[in-house]
Amino acid sequence: MDYNLTAHAKDALAKRQIALEWMEQVLSAPEWTERDPADADLEHRLAHVAAFGNRVLRVIVNVKIDPPRIVTAYFDRRRS
Repeated sequence: MDYNLTAHAKDALAKRQIALEWMEQVLSAPEWTERDPADADLEHRLAHVAAFGNRVLRVIVNVKIDPPRIVTAYFDRRRS
């Protein structure tokens, strides 16, 4: 899958110890998606990551840009 990472997303992946392959897995095959409540251009893609204790990884993507732009990613503590 073709995509671009913002500078913030690159920093977030490094600081949060999120493997690029996990982010790509969620990006290409999310278990579910949500619309961003504040920005219609953004989509939240979520999936469990077995390699990280089955925690839910949330990847926020600007889907109005081609290729999609990854805004940020984080493990969502509110989801299990």
